[in-house]
Amino acid sequence: MPQELHLQTAALSGAVAPLAIVYAHEEQAPAGAAASIWGSTGLDWNAASQAASFAGKQGQALDVIHAGGRVLVLGAGPLGHAVPLNAWTDRGGSLLAKILATRAPIVSVMVDEPGASPTAVAELAAGLRLRHYKFDKYKAARDDAPPALTITLHVADPAAADTAIAERGAVVDGTLLARELINEPANVLGPVEFAARVSELSEYGVHVEILLPEDMKKLGMESLLCVAQGSARPARLAIMQWRGGDTGVAPLAFVGKGVVFDSGGISIKPAASMEDMKGDMGGAAAVTGLMLALARRKAPVNAVGVIGLVENMPSATAVRPGDIIKAMSGTTIEVVNTDAEGRLVLADALWYTQERFKPRFMINLATLTGAVIVALGHDHAGLFSNNDELSIQLLNAGLSANEKLWRLPLSPAYEKLIESRFADIKNTGGRPAGSITAAHFLQHFVNDVPWAHLDIAGTAFGAGNTETNASWAPGFGVALLDRLVRDFYQG
Repeated sequence: MPQELHLQTAALSGAVAPLAIVYAHEEQAPAGAAASIWGSTGLDWNAASQAASFAGKQGQALDVIHAGGRVLVLGAGPLGHAVPLNAWTDRGGSLLAKILATRAPIVSVMVDEPGASPTAVAELAAGLRLRHYKFDKYKAARDDAPPALTITLHVADPAAADTAIAERGAVVDGTLLARELINEPANVLGPVEFAARVSELSEYGVHVEILLPEDMKKLGMESLLCVAQGSARPARLAIMQWRGGDTGVAPLAFVGKGVVFDSGGISIKPAASMEDMKGDMGGAAAVTGLMLALARRKAPVNAVGVIGLVENMPSATAVRPGDIIKAMSGTTIEVVNTDAEGRLVLADALWYTQERFKPRFMINLATLTGAVIVALGHDHAGLFSNNDELSIQLLNAGLSANEKLWRLPLSPAYEKLIESRFADIKNTGGRPAGSITAAHFLQHFVNDVPWAHLDIAGTAFGAGNTETNASWAPGFGVALLDRLVRDFYQG
């Protein structure tokens, strides 16, 4: 069982745990409530800090064990330096790592420095929770498993901090749900099981519909269904609606690629690292996590999330290279590579979304191409869009949420690469500009709706640990899109 984490707030003057954590700025002694905590050690600050070469710089720590307990002083950097909100999130993650290293079960943290607003405290708490997450449900229980961890944040205004923490915590819940879905093995989380997890959001007020293969066939979703036809596990299309805005106002639409496992189909992938393809539903996971976040914080907007759930497998019934299929839009597609399958799923999901819901915009997320990793590595996701205003909003939201994007081009010159000799278009233009031609393919299915495509192949899983993530899957996209909604579309 994973270790439980209990977070709570208390006044700065309250009693503290045997392990107390305080912050000190560069060349400054602990001040305010932190000064009284340090005073309990009975040590002279100047002498102790000099002996430990502690200067209050970011990343430095001064650990003192005394008769009354333990005090851990952490460097807070220069006094008066404005700390961005997303830096408070990182600080929370770094703090959690230091707390875990002490193995203390009960900890008090003095958060009384300048800039420690309720919103900043909420980001600190978010960082603590995000870094604490582990996916170890399939590991045998350890005899030396740590006890539950209780962290008390001592702040100037506990009531205001609690309100902010609850609001931010809804987004953390969504991010952790996305992580959980991506981390699950494909034998546990197939299209049917994923759809069942989506249905659980109804308890938070999300209206959920699940379309079966026969429903999609009637709608003409041959593009989506052809990806699933090689698998014994049937496809699903999950539709989530959060109706928090005024009746009749067009919704914001989010569409996710949900390939629960991608073998490549007949165009099979190399064996090396194919196990990572359980994460090829990272876009669908992010959309699901976002819908939970919006519902949990009761966001005053109308939003719809649509995810296509399939498994791409090679078999006697699988779609073949050279097959021509017809999408829901009526567009014919020559399938020249069955490993370019995510765009086939999104083609019908995007068309269905814009036809049924007439949204204000559509944003799709997909672990779509390895080419975007070649271009951007694991630090930025690729952004493609037909709308400059939406692009700027997304770029700014990404900077605020620390889930960064980089805009890449759409141009008629690239469109020529997906022209087909036998059909309207083909599903890949080959290796050159692979992420761009994939975006051009998707653009065929959005009409004039403001649209953005986020290629998250490099950021959805396997990017390595960060201050706020020690998991294979970071849940990329949930915080980004919630920030977009919060900053530009509420009210």
